[in-house]
Formats: sequence, structure tokens, C-alpha cells
Amino acid sequence: MWIRISGLILRYRVFWLTVCGLITAFMGYKAAHVYMSYEYTIVLPQKDGAFQDFQRFRSTFGEEGNLIAIGIDDPAFFDLSHFERWRQLSVRLRTIEGVETTLSVSEAYNLKKDTATRTFTVQPVFPITISSQTELDSLKEVMESLPFYRGLLYKPDSDVYIMAVTVSRESMLSNARDEMVKAIYDYCEQFAADSGLTVHYSGLPYIRVVTATRIRSEIFMFSALAVLLCAITLFLFFRSWKAVFIPLLIVLVGVVWALGYMALLGYKITLLTGVIPSLLIVIGIPNSIYMLNKYHYEFRQHQNKIKALQRVIIKIGNATLLTNLTTACGFATFLITNSDALRQFGLTASISIMTLFLLSLVLVPAIFSFIAPPQQRHIHHLENKHVNRIIEHLVNITSKYGKFVYLITAIVLAVAIYGTTLIKSSGYMVDDIPESDVIFKDLKFFEQHVDGILPLEITVDTRKDNEALSATTFRKMEQLETALSDMPEISQGVSLLNLVKFARQAFYNGKEHYYGLPGTQERNFIMAYANNSLQHAEIGGNQFRAFVDSARRTTRLSLRVKDIGTAKMDTLYNIIKVKADTVFPPDKYDVAITGTSVVSFRGTEYLVKNLISSLALAILLISAIMASMFRSWRMVTLSLLPNILPLIFTAAIMGYTGIPIKASTIIVFSIAFGISVDNTIHFLTKYRQELKATNMNIHLSVQQSLRETGVSMLYTVVVLFFGFGVYSISRFGGTVALGVLVSLTLLVAVTANLILLPSLLHSLEKMTTTKAFTESLPEESEDE
Repeated sequence: MWIRISGLILRYRVFWLTVCGLITAFMGYKAAHVYMSYEYTIVLPQKDGAFQDFQRFRSTFGEEGNLIAIGIDDPAFFDLSHFERWRQLSVRLRTIEGVETTLSVSEAYNLKKDTATRTFTVQPVFPITISSQTELDSLKEVMESLPFYRGLLYKPDSDVYIMAVTVSRESMLSNARDEMVKAIYDYCEQFAADSGLTVHYSGLPYIRVVTATRIRSEIFMFSALAVLLCAITLFLFFRSWKAVFIPLLIVLVGVVWALGYMALLGYKITLLTGVIPSLLIVIGIPNSIYMLNKYHYEFRQHQNKIKALQRVIIKIGNATLLTNLTTACGFATFLITNSDALRQFGLTASISIMTLFLLSLVLVPAIFSFIAPPQQRHIHHLENKHVNRIIEHLVNITSKYGKFVYLITAIVLAVAIYGTTLIKSSGYMVDDIPESDVIFKDLKFFEQHVDGILPLEITVDTRKDNEALSATTFRKMEQLETALSDMPEISQGVSLLNLVKFARQAFYNGKEHYYGLPGTQERNFIMAYANNSLQHAEIGGNQFRAFVDSARRTTRLSLRVKDIGTAKMDTLYNIIKVKADTVFPPDKYDVAITGTSVVSFRGTEYLVKNLISSLALAILLISAIMASMFRSWRMVTLSLLPNILPLIFTAAIMGYTGIPIKASTIIVFSIAFGISVDNTIHFLTKYRQELKATNMNIHLSVQQSLRETGVSMLYTVVVLFFGFGVYSISRFGGTVALGVLVSLTLLVAVTANLILLPSLLHSLEKMTTTKAFTESLPEESEDE
């Protein structure tokens, strides 16, 4: 089969080059229409209960994650100049397109009882014009007598003041959000410069926009660095600019096709899909390295360019197909996760990897067939003294010191297995942001002063229309708030209850000690005022509708929670659930605990479970592929050992260093396994060819295989190690973990394939080299 394929490629090379050029032009046109994703990705499947609770909440009460928090620590906040400067900032922010409202101390409102109309009127605490410091001090006392705002916009025992900026959902789902957030930031920084204060920012909209902006910048940076590193290593290995330019051209064409696939599939660029271009550059280069090494090796043998190119296709075409197929399988297993983000990443990456194989298979022979044959200096790398010295050392170790290799392997394995028991599973909302980053520091500022910023919602369905406004429901909501008040991880609640208490205080002319639930006798009077006010749109009808549905059957308690990680969040969720069910018995009420914080931690748990399954599937699929190639279960088992060992080693490193299992680290194993097994396939393919050439001399076949494929293994591991290592300079912890852990895994894997695998073949000899293995030689062993 491969003889026929080589003939088709070389005979019709002009046709294939033209076809590739036309398709690349089309894909380039489509790639120009790939855009950044501006939506928060929910990884839970639609059938999951947490997902359904969240969707019901959004359909009833609207978006809960559309608030940007701005905070300052100002001991002189109520100095007239400071106060006016803060109020002016609020006015300027409201002029930004996409900003709906702002709420801070300077925009606080008070309720006044109007006995003539039997309504409550809304009046600003601070009038537009404040003439003196004395007047401001008096108004400050009024403000501090309103418990409604305590803990929400300021903390009485600190000098921290908060401004809540509500942004529109439409703006957050469009590219206008970048300009909106930048305008907010610029106005606030101008305020900081004028006041000499430090402004702190947080909230999901702000974190998402800043993160997306960084992703865009890193996509180009990593792609450029990957190209640069690959160019340097290729030139150092081959000493030929043709051997640098052509492989890079092929992988860059592959990147264009990958972006074209994303456009055709309707995908957008996310944190995961954003690393695909640089991944393809790093993963695609080894194809060219193996092919160029084989081309130079064959040309050195008989000095015939076309014959050498034909033998490249015939002798390593099958192995290259399988190595790319196994790598693609490592990514394709993400398709079983039911997470749209991971499925898009897996599908795009796997298709693109197989595309790169086809491009390499066609373009390397086709292009080099038009180029002058390599000169002596171009193939001198095959006789590189330093590389050959390393290879000969490896040949010596694997042939004579097998027992020592097994002893070291056993010790490493024992230490690694223990290390894996130390791994913990955890995930945070700002998981990928380092502690030194200003986003992380600002989040901790808000957690310290307002007990969290991440949305946590409790909805109560009373199962009866108008029951949400009953005295019983109000009393139970107060009981629930009291039960939750001793939990330091969450903020004080905001619900319809706060408005009712505020209304009671207003009914008694603003006296602070009347802030509380109305009693039985006064309730009808106060609620009559409140209902009249709603009809006259005096008390924010929007605020009322934000806490109760149109049938007045379902109400909500809005909380903010600290970013405490999935493990603690699971415990916190269960505690809240028990307390809620105690106050609102499940046989009478339907209580749901939801919000972005809940969806996030449930999603992390779901991903970890599914990614472990995807790793198991990757091992199974790759084993099946290797079994179809080698037709010997013993050889498949043997070949898996040097590739599973690095996974255990990396898991141990995670355990010893405290790197937790989470979505951004668990994917390392599937990716690394799919790539590392490539070296095993190349080695065993060459070993099988040498068995026939040496008349079944196992020891000589192992040595010859190590001498030829060992060079390519060393070249490719350098490219892969530094290629993935580029990600270690990312500002996202998940991307750093991907780079460092994959690089480490591949380094251990190539060491195992260069030392452990040949040692096992030497020691086990005919136990693994069965008749089925040797008789299934494909066409690549034949001459044309």
C-alpha cells in the first residue's frame, strides 16, 4: 500500500501542491473570521441538576454575574473633597456605554413616609449640592443610621467603601465589552491619580474580560516563540535553512487549516482552543524531523534523491500515521466529557493533528523533490560525535546493565506510587491566576472586607402564588439568614426581607431600631404603604422584581461567597443545604442553591471525573491501535510500560509539590501519553524491520534500532520539551501547568523509551518477539 502511495505522491506532486495551496487559501479566508469567545463557559451537561437550577434561576431573575465591584480604602472618605471626587467618579462611569447603574454610598437612597398618599417616597441621602463639611457630616449620620447598606457598600469597622457597577448582558456578550471595561478602568485610574488612593477591581465581568485580553496576547506570543524555538533547534540539528523553512511552512499551513476548521465548525477562541496554534507547531515538527532524518539516512546510503524520498514514505509512512493517530486519540478522548469547551478543543486538535500528518506526508517529499539533493554538510548531523556518543552509551547500558536499569526503575516507581497518594483535587474560580497577580490580590481585598464577591443564590419556591410575600415566608427567610450569619465564607444576604425591614424603618420616620420585620399588628399598615408605592413606581419596582417572580411564588436570597476552592465549596454547599432544608422543609418548599460559584465548583468536579475517564479511554484506544499494528498482546503490554511510567512519575511530582488535580492539570496526562507513545511506535517499527534484515538477531536488531531512531528521539524530545516549556512563562497557572508537566512527562517518557524499552527487549527476548509480531511486517520493509 505504501509503495503505491509513494508513487502517487511523487508522480503527481504538482497536482498535490496546487490542491494544498488552494485549500490553504480558502482556510486562510475562513480563519480570518474566527473570533474570541465572550461567553462564560458552563462545562456541566444540560441534564445535570446544578445546570438546570442555574438556568431556571436566570430565566426567573435574570443574570447574576453582571456586577463589577470597585473598592477603595479611604480613612478620609467623608471629607468633602474626597466625597465629591468619589461621587463624580460614579457620574462619569454611568456615561459609559454598557454601564446600566452604579450603587455606592454617594448614591444611597432613603425612604420617607408620605401620609397623604400612604406611600413611601425615595429620596437621595446626599443631595446634588452639598454646601459645607458640616452638612456632609450631618448627612453621614443619616447614612450610618440605615442598616440596609451596612456590609453591602461599606463596613462600619473599616474605611473600605464599595461601588457596584452593573453592566448589561448584551455588552458582555459582544466585543464592546473590552472598550467598556477599559473605560471603567481608565476613569477609576484617573480617580486614583487625583486622590492618591489605590483602586481595587473585581467581579466576574471584570475578571473574564481581563482574562480574555491576556489570552489573545498570549496566543500570538506562544505561536511566535514556538516558531522561533523550532527554527533554532532545527537549524542546530540539520545545519540547513531548507530543513528549517520547509517544516515550519508545513506546520504554519496546518495552523491556518486548524483556524479554518474552527470557523467552519462555528467555534470561537477560548482559553483552551487558544493554545492549539502553538500546540500544532510543537507537535507537528517531529513529523518532519523523522522524515528528514530518514531522507538524509537513505540519501547517504545510495545518493539517489527520488529513491530516498520514496523510501521515506514506504518505510516510515505507516509508523508516522500511527504516531499521529495515537496523538490525535489523546485529544479526541475529550469528546466524551460532555463539556462543550473540552469537546471543541479535542475535536479541533485531533482533526488538525491528522491534517498535519497528511500535509507532512505529501509536502515534505513533494517540495524536496524540486530542491537540490542534500550536500555533505546537510547530512553531517547523522555522524554528530556528541549525539552518537550518547547513543552508544545508551546501547551499552541497555545491552549490559539491564538489572541496574530495572532496579532504578523499581525505586523510581515505588517513590512515584507513594507520591500519587498525596495528590489532592481542588479548583478555584481564579485557578489560573497566580497569587502575585493584581486580579488575585484585588479578589482577596474584597473577600477580606466584604466577605466575598462570587455569586451564590438560594431560591425558595413556596409552591403557592403570592406566598413569597407572606409573613411566614418572611420569618423563615430571616431564620435562614440568621442560620447562615455565622459562616465566615459568605457575605450577609440580600433579599426582599431587607426591603421590608427598610420599609418598617421608614414607617417609623427613619428610627434605626425599627429596622426589622413588621409585627402582626403593624404588618398590614406597612405592606399597604409598600404596595401603594409599587403601584406608583416609587420604591424601585426593579429591585422588587429582582427578588420575587411575577406570580410572587418564588423568592431569592442573594449572597456572595469567597473563592475557597471546590473541596471546601462542596462542604459549604452541603452545610447550607442542611440549614435551608431545616428552615424550609422539602415536603413543603423547593429550595435550590445555585449561582456561578456553585456551577463553577460542580463543573470542576464533573471535569475531573470525566477527564480521568478520557485518560483511561486514551490508553485503551492507543493500545488497540498498537495491537492492530504489532498483533501481539505481549508486545503491546511491553510497549505501554515505558509510557505509563512517566504518567505515574508526573502524578508523583504533582503530589510532592502540591499541584492539585483540576481541569487544567488532568488534561496533561491524555496529551502527554498520546505524544510519548509515538517514540515507542517508531522504535518498535524499526526493530521489526531490523529483525528481518538481521535474520531474527534480537540483540543486534535492538542496537541498530536504537542507533537510528534514537537520534530522532533525541531531536524530537528537545523540540517538544522546549516547545511545551514555552507555556511556563504564561500568566495563567493552568497554561503553566500544561507546559511544565507535559515537558516533564515527555522528558521522562523519552528516557524510558531509550533505556527501559530496549533493556526489556534484550532481557525478555523471544518472550515478546513472537511469531505474530515478526510475521506482520508491512510493505515498508520492501524495496521499491
